[in-house]
Amino acid sequence: MLLRVVHETSYRYRPAVDTAHHVVHLKPASLDGQTLQHYALKIEPPPAMLREELDVYGNARTSFSFQSAHERLTVVAESMVRTTAAPRERDAELAPQLTLPWEQVRERFRYRAGAAYDSASEFLFASPYVPREDAFAEFARTVFTPGRPLLEAAEALMTHIHTHMTFESESTEVSTPALEALKQGKGVCQDFAHIMVACCRALGLPARYVSGYLLTSPPPGRARLIGSDASHAWASVYFPRDGLQGGRWLDFDPTNNRAPGEDYVRLATGRDFLDVSPMRGVIRGGSRHQLDVAVTVEPMEPMEPGGLT
Repeated sequence: MLLRVVHETSYRYRPAVDTAHHVVHLKPASLDGQTLQHYALKIEPPPAMLREELDVYGNARTSFSFQSAHERLTVVAESMVRTTAAPRERDAELAPQLTLPWEQVRERFRYRAGAAYDSASEFLFASPYVPREDAFAEFARTVFTPGRPLLEAAEALMTHIHTHMTFESESTEVSTPALEALKQGKGVCQDFAHIMVACCRALGLPARYVSGYLLTSPPPGRARLIGSDASHAWASVYFPRDGLQGGRWLDFDPTNNRAPGEDYVRLATGRDFLDVSPMRGVIRGGSRHQLDVAVTVEPMEPMEPGGLT
């Protein structure tokens, strides 16, 4: 599937901003199941400095600065991404990893002197938006029963979060702690992803946060909503190779209770939202501001009969 993504962020400042520095994660990655074919970033007014680099997790990150006063800022990222389905159940190479009991995976990450380093261990610890709390472990143990294969348990946890939580726009804020969202039983996709990541880490299993986009399907007879907020977030869980170094990450979307497929576009991965927020920065001046965000995800080729519409 060929998908076009347009992500527009606009600020209006009162009074004007004197100087500013911003960081954005808006460039989709090229990886298994996804190839970036085109990317353009347009910034108005033009910044005095602009630099693109990879962050510590390998995500494309762009930094830009302004040294003169401005009352408006518009950032438009346009991407063309080719995606393919990745049916994990038919992946013969991965099959042995999927049958590992979750306790066996947990034991691989217990500290032992002289043990080989696995980079996935970086995603075991608490992070600013994903604290280590016993409440997450208690919530997860409902489905992480003794001896259960990690894949089966992770899928059950995804479903458990989906049925326990209610998706409700504006029920939380960007800074809402994952534990608060769990207690109130409602939130948005960011909260669903944070809760799944927190549950896995509380059990000693590496998990990370994924930011991206989702091609949404309108109701029958309704046109696709162009300009709707289609930004999304989900979780990724690590599956080590039995007896070998290295492993593979598999994605889970608790908001929609499914595995991400060709209708998803991945932007970046990190410990939590703070690592991969689409845009953040510091400004001098502009004590009041108005923020508008519009995201469009649309297919650029005819869709197969019976497929996504």
